[in-house]
Amino acid sequence: MENNLAFLRNRSAVILTLVLLLQAAVVYGFRRQEVLPQHQGLEGLSREMGTWTATQDFPMDKETMDVLKADDTLNRNYQDAASGRSANLFVAFFKSQRTGQAPHSPKNCLPGSGWVPTVNDVITVAVPGRGDIEVNRYVIQKGEAKSLVLYWYQSRDRVVASEYKAKVYVVADALRYNRSDTALVRVVMPLGPGQSEAEAATAASEFIRTFYRPLRERFPA
Repeated sequence: MENNLAFLRNRSAVILTLVLLLQAAVVYGFRRQEVLPQHQGLEGLSREMGTWTATQDFPMDKETMDVLKADDTLNRNYQDAASGRSANLFVAFFKSQRTGQAPHSPKNCLPGSGWVPTVNDVITVAVPGRGDIEVNRYVIQKGEAKSLVLYWYQSRDRVVASEYKAKVYVVADALRYNRSDTALVRVVMPLGPGQSEAEAATAASEFIRTFYRPLRERFPA
Protein backbone atom coordinates (compact mmCIF):
# COMPACT_ATOMS: atom_id res chain seq x y z
CA MET A 1 0.00 0.00 0.00
CA GLU A 2 2.82 2.36 0.92
CA ASN A 3 4.44 1.78 -2.50
CA ASN A 4 1.17 2.65 -4.24
CA LEU A 5 0.87 5.88 -2.28
CA ALA A 6 4.45 6.76 -3.13
CA PHE A 7 3.60 6.35 -6.81
CA LEU A 8 0.63 8.69 -6.46
CA ARG A 9 2.83 11.26 -4.77
CA ASN A 10 5.19 11.22 -7.75
CA ARG A 11 3.89 14.13 -9.81
CA SER A 12 5.73 13.13 -12.98
CA ALA A 13 4.36 9.58 -12.80
CA VAL A 14 0.80 10.84 -12.34
CA ILE A 15 1.11 13.23 -15.30
CA LEU A 16 2.57 10.48 -17.48
CA THR A 17 -0.28 8.16 -16.52
CA LEU A 18 -2.89 10.79 -17.36
CA VAL A 19 -1.21 11.48 -20.72
CA LEU A 20 -1.19 7.76 -21.58
CA LEU A 21 -4.86 7.44 -20.61
CA LEU A 22 -5.73 10.49 -22.72
CA GLN A 23 -3.82 9.10 -25.69
CA ALA A 24 -5.66 5.79 -25.36
CA ALA A 25 -8.99 7.60 -25.21
CA VAL A 26 -8.13 9.70 -28.26
CA VAL A 27 -7.09 6.65 -30.27
CA TYR A 28 -10.32 4.91 -29.33
CA GLY A 29 -12.41 7.95 -30.16
CA PHE A 30 -10.84 8.53 -33.54
CA ARG A 31 -10.96 4.87 -34.60
CA ARG A 32 -14.74 4.69 -34.40
CA GLN A 33 -16.90 5.33 -37.43
CA GLU A 34 -17.52 9.06 -37.18
CA VAL A 35 -20.98 10.60 -37.24
CA LEU A 36 -21.15 13.16 -40.06
CA PRO A 37 -24.11 15.40 -39.22
CA GLN A 38 -26.20 17.03 -41.91
CA HIS A 39 -26.31 20.80 -42.23
CA GLN A 40 -28.25 23.25 -44.35
CA GLY A 41 -26.34 24.82 -47.24
CA LEU A 42 -24.76 28.12 -46.24
CA GLU A 43 -25.74 29.77 -49.52
CA GLY A 44 -29.34 29.58 -48.28
CA LEU A 45 -28.66 32.09 -45.49
CA SER A 46 -31.15 34.91 -45.84
CA ARG A 47 -30.10 37.83 -48.01
CA GLU A 48 -32.35 40.16 -46.01
CA MET A 49 -31.68 40.28 -42.27
CA GLY A 50 -32.98 43.26 -40.34
CA THR A 51 -31.62 46.39 -42.01
CA TRP A 52 -28.82 44.41 -43.66
CA THR A 53 -29.11 43.33 -47.31
CA ALA A 54 -26.76 41.13 -49.33
CA THR A 55 -25.03 43.03 -52.13
CA GLN A 56 -22.56 40.53 -53.61
CA ASP A 57 -21.44 36.90 -53.31
CA PHE A 58 -17.85 35.83 -53.90
CA PRO A 59 -17.65 32.16 -54.96
CA MET A 60 -14.47 30.39 -53.88
CA ASP A 61 -12.22 29.29 -56.74
CA LYS A 62 -10.91 25.71 -56.92
CA GLU A 63 -7.38 26.65 -55.88
CA THR A 64 -8.64 28.34 -52.71
CA MET A 65 -11.02 25.47 -51.92
CA ASP A 66 -8.19 22.95 -52.34
CA VAL A 67 -6.24 24.81 -49.67
CA LEU A 68 -9.20 25.55 -47.40
CA LYS A 69 -10.64 22.01 -47.61
CA ALA A 70 -13.99 23.15 -46.22
CA ASP A 71 -17.17 21.20 -47.00
CA ASP A 72 -19.26 24.35 -47.40
CA THR A 73 -18.49 28.06 -47.54
CA LEU A 74 -20.19 31.42 -47.68
CA ASN A 75 -18.41 34.61 -48.73
CA ARG A 76 -20.93 37.45 -48.99
CA ASN A 77 -21.06 41.21 -48.60
CA TYR A 78 -23.96 42.86 -46.76
CA GLN A 79 -24.88 46.53 -46.45
CA ASP A 80 -26.84 48.26 -43.72
CA ALA A 81 -29.57 50.46 -45.18
CA ALA A 82 -29.74 52.53 -41.99
CA SER A 83 -26.07 53.53 -41.79
CA GLY A 84 -24.69 52.67 -45.22
CA ARG A 85 -21.96 50.53 -43.61
CA SER A 86 -20.83 47.38 -45.41
CA ALA A 87 -19.52 44.13 -43.96
CA ASN A 88 -18.22 40.87 -45.37
CA LEU A 89 -19.46 37.63 -43.83
CA PHE A 90 -17.28 34.56 -44.39
CA VAL A 91 -18.21 31.12 -43.07
CA ALA A 92 -16.33 27.85 -43.61
CA PHE A 93 -18.04 24.67 -42.39
CA PHE A 94 -16.19 21.38 -41.85
CA LYS A 95 -18.09 18.10 -41.42
CA SER A 96 -15.03 16.42 -39.92
CA GLN A 97 -11.54 17.33 -38.74
CA ARG A 98 -10.14 13.81 -38.63
CA THR A 99 -8.42 13.85 -42.03
CA GLY A 100 -6.52 17.11 -41.77
CA GLN A 101 -9.48 19.38 -42.51
CA ALA A 102 -9.56 22.27 -40.05
CA PRO A 103 -10.28 26.01 -40.05
CA HIS A 104 -7.41 28.30 -41.03
CA SER A 105 -6.91 31.09 -38.51
CA PRO A 106 -7.35 34.60 -40.00
CA LYS A 107 -4.35 35.56 -37.88
CA ASN A 108 -2.24 33.49 -40.26
CA CYS A 109 -4.04 34.17 -43.54
CA LEU A 110 -4.49 37.96 -43.43
CA PRO A 111 -0.84 38.94 -42.75
CA GLY A 112 0.13 36.72 -45.68
CA SER A 113 -2.05 38.95 -47.87
CA GLY A 114 -0.13 42.06 -46.90
CA TRP A 115 -2.34 43.20 -44.01
CA VAL A 116 -0.51 44.34 -40.86
CA PRO A 117 -2.23 43.72 -37.49
CA THR A 118 -2.49 46.70 -35.13
CA VAL A 119 -4.92 45.29 -32.54
CA ASN A 120 -5.33 41.68 -31.42
CA ASP A 121 -7.63 40.91 -28.48
CA VAL A 122 -10.94 39.34 -27.46
CA ILE A 123 -14.26 41.14 -26.96
CA THR A 124 -17.76 40.02 -25.99
CA VAL A 125 -20.87 40.36 -28.15
CA ALA A 126 -24.39 39.90 -26.78
CA VAL A 127 -26.48 37.78 -29.17
CA PRO A 128 -30.23 36.98 -29.00
CA GLY A 129 -31.14 33.87 -27.04
CA ARG A 130 -27.55 33.18 -26.09
CA GLY A 131 -26.15 36.04 -24.05
CA ASP A 132 -22.52 37.07 -24.36
CA ILE A 133 -20.14 35.26 -26.68
CA GLU A 134 -16.40 35.85 -26.85
CA VAL A 135 -14.96 36.66 -30.29
CA ASN A 136 -11.52 37.59 -31.53
CA ARG A 137 -11.00 41.23 -32.49
CA TYR A 138 -8.34 41.90 -35.07
CA VAL A 139 -7.68 45.35 -36.55
CA ILE A 140 -5.60 45.19 -39.73
CA GLN A 141 -4.09 47.82 -41.98
CA LYS A 142 -2.63 47.90 -45.50
CA GLY A 143 -1.41 51.35 -46.53
CA GLU A 144 -4.24 53.78 -45.80
CA ALA A 145 -6.87 51.05 -45.72
CA LYS A 146 -7.93 49.72 -42.33
CA SER A 147 -10.47 47.02 -41.42
CA LEU A 148 -11.92 45.42 -38.33
CA VAL A 149 -12.04 41.61 -38.21
CA LEU A 150 -14.19 39.69 -35.72
CA TYR A 151 -14.10 35.90 -35.82
CA TRP A 152 -14.75 32.76 -33.80
CA TYR A 153 -15.06 28.98 -34.03
CA GLN A 154 -18.51 27.46 -33.67
CA SER A 155 -19.55 23.85 -33.05
CA ARG A 156 -23.24 23.29 -32.38
CA ASP A 157 -24.15 25.84 -29.67
CA ARG A 158 -20.55 26.36 -28.58
CA VAL A 159 -18.71 29.53 -29.55
CA VAL A 160 -14.96 29.62 -28.92
CA ALA A 161 -12.50 32.42 -29.61
CA SER A 162 -9.29 30.56 -28.74
CA GLU A 163 -7.76 28.33 -31.42
CA TYR A 164 -6.25 26.15 -28.69
CA LYS A 165 -9.53 25.63 -26.87
CA ALA A 166 -11.20 24.81 -30.18
CA LYS A 167 -8.66 22.02 -30.77
CA VAL A 168 -9.21 20.63 -27.27
CA TYR A 169 -12.95 20.52 -27.92
CA VAL A 170 -12.31 18.54 -31.10
CA VAL A 171 -10.92 15.71 -28.97
CA ALA A 172 -13.71 16.05 -26.39
CA ASP A 173 -16.44 15.97 -29.06
CA ALA A 174 -14.86 12.97 -30.79
CA LEU A 175 -14.95 11.04 -27.51
CA ARG A 176 -18.36 12.15 -26.28
CA TYR A 177 -20.38 12.63 -29.47
CA ASN A 178 -18.26 10.77 -32.06
CA ARG A 179 -18.17 13.86 -34.29
CA SER A 180 -15.76 16.71 -34.98
CA ASP A 181 -17.71 19.16 -37.13
CA THR A 182 -17.02 22.87 -36.69
CA ALA A 183 -17.19 26.20 -38.49
CA LEU A 184 -15.12 29.35 -38.73
CA VAL A 185 -17.24 32.52 -38.74
CA ARG A 186 -15.56 35.79 -39.71
CA VAL A 187 -16.83 39.35 -40.15
CA VAL A 188 -14.71 41.99 -41.88
CA MET A 189 -15.82 45.62 -41.71
CA PRO A 190 -13.80 48.34 -43.47
CA LEU A 191 -13.16 51.48 -41.45
CA GLY A 192 -14.23 54.52 -43.42
CA PRO A 193 -12.59 57.97 -43.18
CA GLY A 194 -12.90 59.31 -39.66
CA GLN A 195 -14.52 56.12 -38.36
CA SER A 196 -13.04 54.89 -35.08
CA GLU A 197 -12.29 51.29 -34.21
CA ALA A 198 -14.86 51.48 -31.40
CA GLU A 199 -17.58 52.62 -33.84
CA ALA A 200 -16.69 49.80 -36.22
CA ALA A 201 -16.81 47.27 -33.38
CA THR A 202 -20.27 48.50 -32.38
CA ALA A 203 -21.55 48.27 -35.97
CA ALA A 204 -20.00 44.81 -36.48
CA SER A 205 -21.56 43.61 -33.22
CA GLU A 206 -24.97 44.79 -34.43
CA PHE A 207 -24.45 42.85 -37.65
CA ILE A 208 -23.51 39.72 -35.69
CA ARG A 209 -26.66 40.01 -33.59
CA THR A 210 -28.67 40.17 -36.82
CA PHE A 211 -27.30 37.03 -38.45
CA TYR A 212 -26.30 34.89 -35.44
CA ARG A 213 -29.57 32.98 -35.04
CA PRO A 214 -30.29 32.43 -38.79
CA LEU A 215 -26.73 31.17 -39.26
CA ARG A 216 -26.89 28.96 -36.16
CA GLU A 217 -29.99 27.27 -37.59
CA ARG A 218 -27.98 26.14 -40.62
CA PHE A 219 -25.43 24.29 -38.50
CA PRO A 220 -26.06 20.74 -37.23
CA ALA A 221 -27.93 20.47 -33.91
